[in-house]
Amino acid sequence: MHPEGVLRAIARYGVPVRAIRRFSVRPVLPEPLTGLGTLVNNLRWAWHPETQDVFEAVDPQLWRSTGGDPVKLLGEVPAARLDELANDHAFLRRLELAVADLDGYVTEDRWFQTAGGSPLDAVAYFSPEFGITHVLPQYSGGLGILAGDHLKAASDLGVPLIGVGLLYRHGYFAQSLNREGWQQERYPLVDPDGLPISLLRDGDAPATITLSLPGNRELHAQIWVAQVGRVPLLMLDSDIEENEPSEREVTDRLYGGSTEHRLLQELLLGVGGVRAVRTYCRITGHPAPEVFHTNEGHAGFLGVERIRELAAEKDLDFDTALEVNRGGTVFTTHTPVPAGIDRFPVELIQQHFSADVFGPEVPIERILELGAEDFEGGDPALFNMAIMGLRLAQRANGVSKLHGVVSRGMFAGLWPSFDPVDVPITSITNGVHAPTWVAREVHDLTYANYTADGDSVFEGLDKTTDAQIWETKRLLRQRFIDDTRSRVRQSWLNRGASEAELGWVDSILDPDVLTMGFARRVPSYKRLTLMLRDPERLKSLLLHPERPVQIVIAGKAHPHDEGGKKLIQEMVRFADDPEVRHRIVFVPDYDIALAQPMYPGCDVWLNNPLRPYEACGTSGMKAALNGALNLSIRDGWWDEWYDDEFGWAIPSAEGIEDTERRDDLEAHALYDIIEKQVAPRFYDGEVPGRWIEMLRHTIKELGPKVLATRMVRDYVEQLYVPAAQSSRALNSTYDGARELAAWKHKVRAAWPEIRVDHVELQGLGDVPQLGTTVGIRAFAALGGLEPSDICVEVLHGRVDANDEITDPVRTTLSQAQTYEGNRYRYEGELKLDRTGPFGYTVRVVPNHKGLASAAELGLAAGPSDPEDPSTPDLPAGSEF
Repeated sequence: MHPEGVLRAIARYGVPVRAIRRFSVRPVLPEPLTGLGTLVNNLRWAWHPETQDVFEAVDPQLWRSTGGDPVKLLGEVPAARLDELANDHAFLRRLELAVADLDGYVTEDRWFQTAGGSPLDAVAYFSPEFGITHVLPQYSGGLGILAGDHLKAASDLGVPLIGVGLLYRHGYFAQSLNREGWQQERYPLVDPDGLPISLLRDGDAPATITLSLPGNRELHAQIWVAQVGRVPLLMLDSDIEENEPSEREVTDRLYGGSTEHRLLQELLLGVGGVRAVRTYCRITGHPAPEVFHTNEGHAGFLGVERIRELAAEKDLDFDTALEVNRGGTVFTTHTPVPAGIDRFPVELIQQHFSADVFGPEVPIERILELGAEDFEGGDPALFNMAIMGLRLAQRANGVSKLHGVVSRGMFAGLWPSFDPVDVPITSITNGVHAPTWVAREVHDLTYANYTADGDSVFEGLDKTTDAQIWETKRLLRQRFIDDTRSRVRQSWLNRGASEAELGWVDSILDPDVLTMGFARRVPSYKRLTLMLRDPERLKSLLLHPERPVQIVIAGKAHPHDEGGKKLIQEMVRFADDPEVRHRIVFVPDYDIALAQPMYPGCDVWLNNPLRPYEACGTSGMKAALNGALNLSIRDGWWDEWYDDEFGWAIPSAEGIEDTERRDDLEAHALYDIIEKQVAPRFYDGEVPGRWIEMLRHTIKELGPKVLATRMVRDYVEQLYVPAAQSSRALNSTYDGARELAAWKHKVRAAWPEIRVDHVELQGLGDVPQLGTTVGIRAFAALGGLEPSDICVEVLHGRVDANDEITDPVRTTLSQAQTYEGNRYRYEGELKLDRTGPFGYTVRVVPNHKGLASAAELGLAAGPSDPEDPSTPDLPAGSEF
């Protein structure tokens, strides 16, 4: 273009001016409205409908257009409207009541305060992501949503928790589709000033923590605080001027960047997180945590930092400091497959934990031992974060009963002397935070109230007619469909379509059609496209003339997962077909805002992972609380709580090695269940009584089990309180920790000499009969240990074809006689309490009051030759 033409274009259209920095300016509220600021700054509003009502009353249209974001609402509401509200006595009274209700919520005694004599002062809960609300986009999927629900339930129960995470300036990615249905990622900038969080200050200056890095570099981070009800969530932010450009980018994206970038994030979360907790407690006076809980291995370095603290400040040696740390640490694994674990090159760990970087208090070789894969099949060149997490925590758990079994098998190499059943990893099944996920209409219909201990009272459901329930579900279905139509329209516009060609979107989905939901991350094992194994069969279900089905699908693939993106594209291309696009849709950018109308709007929640690779899978729990029935492979939590009154179990072809054949079998089982069981029951009458009977049963019987308050109480009673007791015992003078460390060293050194010489039964008879009690005697050589150092136990129960004892029962034997050479006889009784193949064995295990499990040291000694019936050489005058 000629220069004069350029000038004319500029004069006519203007030149875009891009800001070099962006920040949010918050309004100054009139004095009578300062309570709005109080409500905004506590994230309880995210799950408290009455507080949301107050915000909506400020400006209903603006509340909707801002997506229910109170910070944006107050930033955009006209000053004239604020002045009007400042003189509106009815609104001010409503605001006053809401502020008073919040004050009561955060100050009054709740379940934890009334539970009686808990020794727990505080718990620090570390997680790489937290899903509190869509307004605070610091989560990617199930791990973050679970962490958010954990904090909310802890707040409801009054459990003294401090959350610890990172503040990602770009969060996780926003998902869209291109014309070909391929996933596109973009990373919207997160402006902390536009979030309901505040900067922790130390006097007049922002509070910061510092980590040393290789090459004489330093990593600084400031601390943002999100108040989640009663629970503070600390989020570390490296995007500050004190850092060099590369260090400022450490907290740029969730699960992004190179291997070293990921390591720096985990160093900041673990090491920096401990320092942030110390800083927060010093500034605010909050009780210091006695228990540190790491939600997955990402925060595992917190244990290394605590050991360094104890060595530097209390002059403890490594082994003593390790015992102090272990006693007060809980580790939760969410990973069902080894590939899901973070592993770093050993050389990278050596660089970041050398004496001149991390400090001289903790020898680098001891740190490397913590994450070493020194077991059969391990890779000595890699440092394993989950392995370190298990070695640094005295208590560990999986997130469902089945996942506990999977985890014990997956990590059995750390305890080679024990069968997987004895591996010290327990399970606490996940739960979901009902106030966050249950639609208000469902709550009003089914729950009388939330009790003081955070549970729900379900008696209200018995006072509701079938017709009322059915009409409510239709209303929620319609609301979900309206939301979905809006999202599908926007998705097609983003894909390049014009408004003129999108008239069909207004008629997609039907509020009177059986609606199924499928929404989750898109790794291959979750099998997004299993329903597409037989496209014609699926079409026949979608287009059935009398009993049609419609399916709404959502999910994100990791940005580097090309296989997951191909699965999404395959699903999108099927859903783009004009023949079926009114019955099946893929909705991009699955997040909390999409999920909240989706769960109540669905009649059936579909889940078809490869068993047993679903650790828990809480989306089906959220759907169940909203009156949806589950249709799922028996994996994760569904394996544990399945009942045919809660939904349907898709038969698993587990054990068939041909994955294509397995997928075919399970897909066709899925089609059959939908066609022959689900759809006929849904369409059985104008108001399907049998369906509603299942819905009632699901909410009343399954509902209490899937609550996050139940989950958090389990953590408190089974893990937090025992860990706090251990922590106090080891922290009081550190003498207990020194003694425990010395005792472990002694036992490990002496263990090669421990053996069971001989085992015999008395009174068995020629034909063992059910109910018979027989005597058992075992002779054990203890080498350099004392009888108080060990425990002799018999394990017995039904045996399989390989003579392995299934579900063994343990009985401790008593010391009966002492012989020369530090040899002993132990006796007890064994009851034959079951028929069929029966077996037993005897073993010696370490015994100390400081152990949380007999398997803690990974040491066990059994009969050296269980086939040998001879009696060992015994001292003269013995009974045998």
